[in-house]
Amino acid sequence: MAEILRRLTNASSFSVLQDKLENWHRDYHVFSCDQNVNRCCELIELTAKIQGQLFNILNITAAEGGHYGGVDTLKTRFLPWLGSCFPISRPSFNNAILKINRERKMKELALSHESEIRKMEAQLNSTSLQLESVTAELEEAQKKLDDTKCKSATTLLATEDEILQLKAEWVMKQEAVHDYERQIRLLKDELGYLSSEKMILQERLVRSRSPSPLPLLSRSASPLRSTSPTRAQLTNSSRHARLVSRFSDLYTMERLDAQSLLRRYIPDLEMVQRIIFIAVMESFQKAKLAYRQFKQQVRKTLSASHFGPESLEDAAVDYIVRNLDLYDVLCSVSNVIIAMNKNPQISFPPEVDFRLICPLIRETCRVAFAMQTLDTPLDLVYGSSGELFNNTKYRRSFDSDFSAPLVAYYVWPALMDGSTVVVKGEAVTKRGALWSRNRSRSASPARSRSLSPTRSVVSLYNI
Repeated sequence: MAEILRRLTNASSFSVLQDKLENWHRDYHVFSCDQNVNRCCELIELTAKIQGQLFNILNITAAEGGHYGGVDTLKTRFLPWLGSCFPISRPSFNNAILKINRERKMKELALSHESEIRKMEAQLNSTSLQLESVTAELEEAQKKLDDTKCKSATTLLATEDEILQLKAEWVMKQEAVHDYERQIRLLKDELGYLSSEKMILQERLVRSRSPSPLPLLSRSASPLRSTSPTRAQLTNSSRHARLVSRFSDLYTMERLDAQSLLRRYIPDLEMVQRIIFIAVMESFQKAKLAYRQFKQQVRKTLSASHFGPESLEDAAVDYIVRNLDLYDVLCSVSNVIIAMNKNPQISFPPEVDFRLICPLIRETCRVAFAMQTLDTPLDLVYGSSGELFNNTKYRRSFDSDFSAPLVAYYVWPALMDGSTVVVKGEAVTKRGALWSRNRSRSASPARSRSLSPTRSVVSLYNI
C-alpha cells in the first residue's frame, strides 16, 4: 500500500495534469476546434489513469479494515458522489449521434445500391455481348443459307432437306435472339428501377441535412393479366417511379423558371402562382383528354388485326407506351393556352402572353400523358380557394399563416395514386386573404384576353 502511494507521489501526475490544464486554458482561443477536443480527450485520459490508481488504493485500504471496513464512509461520501458524477446526456448530443448514424446508414444503402447497379450493368453488358455473338452467328447462318440457295439454284447440288435444316437452325437462332432480347428488356427495367431507388436515396440523404418537402413515393403493383406480360406491364413499377420523380422535378425546376419569367412582367407573386397552378391543372386535363382520344384511335386500328394472349386493351396500352413520341403535345399546349385565356381568375398586363410559360405546359402535358399509361393512372387533386386546409394532401408555404384554417390559394397540386397521396401539394393559408382578394377583384374588372392589342416582345417565346 505504501509502495503504491509512493509511486503515485513520485509520478507527480497531479502536477502534470495541472500544467496541461493551464496550458490549454492559456491557448484555448488560439487552437482550432479539433485541437481543443484533442486536448480535452488527453486530459480525460490522464484523469482516468489517476482515478484508476486511486480506486486501486481505495480497494486495498478498504480490504485492510476487514469485511465491513469503511462501509459507513463509502455510503455517506463515495456512493452519493459516484451517483452525481454521471449526468444524463443532453438531448441535442443524442440527436446529433442519431443524425450521424442515420446519415451513415443512408450512405451504406446508397453504396449497396450502387454495387447492385454495377452488377446489373455488368450482367447487361455480358448479355449484350452474347446477343451480339448470337446475332453474328445468325447473320453467318443467313449468309450460308443464301449461299446454299444460290448454289442449289445454279448447280442443283443442294437438296431440299439441307435447306430445311438450315431454315430450322435459323429459326432456332432467331428464337434464341428473341429470348436474349427479352432478357435484356427485363434487365433494363430492373436497372431503371434500381436507378430510381438510388435517386430517391440520394434525395433522402440530401434532404436529411437540409429539410425540404419530400415526395411520398408509392409504387403500384399491378397483377399480371396474361401469361405473357406486355412491355407496359413489365415496366410499370419503373415508369411509376420515374414519372413521380419527374413530377417532383417539375415543381423544383420548371415551376421556378416559369415563376421567374412571369415576375419580370407581373409584380404580384400571388397572381403568378395562381397562373402556374391553373396551367398545371389545365395541362393535366388536356393531356388526359388527348390520351383517351389517342387510345380510342389505337383500339380502333388494332381491333381488325389483333390476336394474342393479351387483351385488346393491354395491346393498345402497350402500343402507346412504345410510341409515346406520337403524342401531339403541341396540340395540347395550344388547347391549354386557349383555356387559360378564357379563365376569369387570371388578370395581368396585356403585353404578357401565355406562351411565355410554354416549357412548363409542354413538360407537364408529357408527364400527364405518360402517367395515364400506368396500371393505376396518376392524377391531380382539384382545389379551390376557401377550402379547409388538408394536411394529408398539402403542406403550407413558408409565407403562410400557420394558424389560418382556410386556403387562400394553391401553389402546386397534390399527386394521387387512387386514394393514396404520392406527392404533397403546396397551399397558402392567410387570415382575411380571401376577403381582401375579392375586394381587389371587384375594384379592378378583369380585362378580356381576346382584345389585347400588343403581344410583341413576349410572343417571341413560341412553343
